[in-house]
Amino acid sequence: MDNQEDIMVVDDELNMRRVLSALLKKEGYRIISMADGKQALEFLGNQEISVLITDLKMPGMDGIELLEKVNSRWPHIPVIILTAHGTISTAVEALKKGAFDYLTKPFEQEELKLVVKKATKTSILNSQNIGSIQEYSSQYKIIGKSGGMQNIYQMIEKIACSPTTILLTGESGTGKELIARAIHKKSGKKGPFIKINCAAIPPALMESELFGYERGAFTGAVTSKMGRFELAQQGTLFLDEIGEITKEMQAKFLHVLQEREVERVGGLKTIKIDVRLITATKRNLHEEVQSGNFRDDLYYRLNVMPIHLPPLRERREDIPLLLNYFRKEFNQHLHKEIRGIEEDAQEILINYAWPGNIRELENVMERLLLMSEGPLIRKEDLPETLNFKAGRSGESQKDREKFLKGAVRAKADVFERELIEKALMEAKGNVTRSSKILGISRKNLQIKMKKYSLRKKGDKN
Repeated sequence: MDNQEDIMVVDDELNMRRVLSALLKKEGYRIISMADGKQALEFLGNQEISVLITDLKMPGMDGIELLEKVNSRWPHIPVIILTAHGTISTAVEALKKGAFDYLTKPFEQEELKLVVKKATKTSILNSQNIGSIQEYSSQYKIIGKSGGMQNIYQMIEKIACSPTTILLTGESGTGKELIARAIHKKSGKKGPFIKINCAAIPPALMESELFGYERGAFTGAVTSKMGRFELAQQGTLFLDEIGEITKEMQAKFLHVLQEREVERVGGLKTIKIDVRLITATKRNLHEEVQSGNFRDDLYYRLNVMPIHLPPLRERREDIPLLLNYFRKEFNQHLHKEIRGIEEDAQEILINYAWPGNIRELENVMERLLLMSEGPLIRKEDLPETLNFKAGRSGESQKDREKFLKGAVRAKADVFERELIEKALMEAKGNVTRSSKILGISRKNLQIKMKKYSLRKKGDKN
């Protein structure tokens, strides 16, 4: 029998490694033997395995710490903990932290075989799921294998071929356009993917952009022009930042959704449309409805199938994948040969709050590869502000303010100003919302705005 599965055994005792290796080789498994957790992590950074078996008590990095690091970076790998009788309570705690199972020393051969067999079956199922994840990575440039992202992949598979209207929500930089493009490609529609950013179009021009216009409809209309709805016939129309359109435009947009037809500005002809509509927003449209800024009937039309994209701080297990992806991308574009990221530097990158989400991470990686001289990105290469983990789960308001104070002490004023400007822009100048985005108090934000001579553009409390 040849299971053709790679099993890693991590134990500081040579005899235990030999015993486990001999038993598992008889079952047809390929064995990788490691004396400590650090060696194991270095190996996993370059090669896949099916199952990891680790001793609980080891000098340096113990089994719990190794478990946590493996779960963070390679959550698809089942981890089996080896423990002595006196530490069973610790092994149970390991199960709560994500261990697949545990074995008590001395263990029975049949018990070992059974646990490893179950773990390898789980690994195969996980690998099949990873195959689907790799498809999204290679075809659609969507990077992520966290539970939240896997749920999104499943939703795409279910709804791609339906005509249902989809509303994508999430913070700026979370990848809403990539998801919209993936849905379009999965749908198999013959028509094109047409996009428009509603926030970038002046309100006076929005109607003509969406519906088109006839010659002579207004000054400067020297020819007729098709609108985005017509251009997207038999395809997909993606409207980003739908929450930015005016109330007047919302009424006209609702009519189009109800009747499935448009009229060009200055025209008399009704044009039937066959378009899959996907909209996106970083605003909370439900709150906008309650405040009277968005029509409730339009909201219900758009929100038939909502998909929420989690911020990067809520899917930290995807950060190593994104770091590796952008490292390879920028190695190619910048003609660099950066082989990887040192462990302490990667820990900082994983724990950083990433208020700008994937877009911010991409920009940081481009800068790191551009400036790094060695084969590995080191902790010393990171921007100093990344050492201050603002907005991490469980941190208090005081902790978040400490991040900003620390950034100032580190002479990172430019970066801090950019963060504040970005938050103000996203919140349309609303100071209260901007402070929530940054995770600091409103008063603290006002002080910093004064410091950097940033004027508020209409504080709508």
